[in-house]
Amino acid sequence: MMGISTGKQYIDRINKRNTNIWIDGNRITGNISEHPAFKGVMASQAKLYDLQHKQELKDLMTFESPKSGNLIGTSFLDPKTKEDLEKRRLMIQEWAKAHAGMMGRSPDYMNTILMVLNAASDLFSVEDDQCAENMRNYYEYIRENDLSLTHVFVKPQNDRSKKGVASENIAARMIKETEEGIIINGSRILATQAGMTDEILVYPIGSNANDDAFAYAFAIPCDTPGLTFICRESFAYKDSHYDHPLGSRYDEMDAVVLFDDVLVPWERVFLHGNLVVNSLLYTQSHFFEHIAHQVVSKNVIKTEFILGTIELIIKSINISEYQHIKEKFSEVAIALETMKGFLYQSEKNAKINQWGSMMPDPNPLLAAVNYYPKIYPRLMEIIQLMSASGLVAIPNEQDFQADIGDDLKKHLQSANQDGYDKVKLFRLAWDLSMSAFGSRQQLYERFFFGDPVRLANQLYTDYKRESSINLVKEFLEQD
Repeated sequence: MMGISTGKQYIDRINKRNTNIWIDGNRITGNISEHPAFKGVMASQAKLYDLQHKQELKDLMTFESPKSGNLIGTSFLDPKTKEDLEKRRLMIQEWAKAHAGMMGRSPDYMNTILMVLNAASDLFSVEDDQCAENMRNYYEYIRENDLSLTHVFVKPQNDRSKKGVASENIAARMIKETEEGIIINGSRILATQAGMTDEILVYPIGSNANDDAFAYAFAIPCDTPGLTFICRESFAYKDSHYDHPLGSRYDEMDAVVLFDDVLVPWERVFLHGNLVVNSLLYTQSHFFEHIAHQVVSKNVIKTEFILGTIELIIKSINISEYQHIKEKFSEVAIALETMKGFLYQSEKNAKINQWGSMMPDPNPLLAAVNYYPKIYPRLMEIIQLMSASGLVAIPNEQDFQADIGDDLKKHLQSANQDGYDKVKLFRLAWDLSMSAFGSRQQLYERFFFGDPVRLANQLYTDYKRESSINLVKEFLEQD
């Protein structure tokens, strides 16, 4: 019997792998869930899996497998109705509430990607029928065992000029095909949740459309020979949830991924050189619509968390009477209601696509993914402007436990809290808006869907505007 994982099963699986993970110049040995850089975020991810087993949430978080009859996660659900789409959104938001919207690569993100690729698996048959079958088998394998995935799709940031070839020379490429499978050599960057997942999915976003060496897609276990993850510095600086309330819990590690002549078995290959599939994969699969629906669902909760933090700051230092504070609060509330509106409209106008899936309306989602990277830095600025010196006068938990603790409780008190509770709130605001964790979150939101200019170009190209054009034409044709 498989089906939905528990948190313990997830952690035990990852600990048993011998994944080649490097951080601070050393290879990680022993249980990764006990490593300072990973234990907080892995414990948080484990709690997500445990939510699927709560009796009162089972109807929302799970559905019955059409193959095994086991309960499986709703994030694998291929929506056929608007009700299915709503269920997916509510499940995504239930998980997002558990991580305050701070985990951009929680399992529902990658599960959504797999769901989309499986629904459109016939696209891979242009390469060959076996690739399409491999995709369906893989989706089923991950779904039935509730495994976790990371992914990697960005070439090293080496030479971004149109004439530059340095990036091409070091970027992971398919160097040959053998009887056993394809061989991948080179590197890619920004594998989020690197080392703390069962498998890695690699697909050709950003590949050179004229070079079949970059037209590949596959998935392999993270401990595959020749695969190495080189991590950035951890932002989980302390175990203390008081000192680092977000970083200690939700710092999803990012890594460079090295492929040293990695053999990908044929049964794990979905694409191996077909430039037609490479160019059509994302537009024809409706990849964007479903992924954007997941991301916007999560970001509604993230914005709600930010709004709640700001309101508690207002109450803490009693600044609600000032008009400029009310104006700043209104900016955050407008951002929240705007994101809700984008999401509602995408579901209200959803339609069945050619794969039989209920596809959210892309227009409001295109607007959402262009809007949020611009408004998120402003939300962080509002936290800073409201908090001011409160983001500097933030002694840590040990200070309050020392002999000076009572003095701090007195002298750092707020309108309605003693110093300990006030600083606890303001350390949260600091971790949101100023810490290494908070700065990484801001950069992540700026570039979640890629370069903002390219996103604007995508909106211009893909935005459905026929009704607007017809409205004006009909007006001009009046007598």
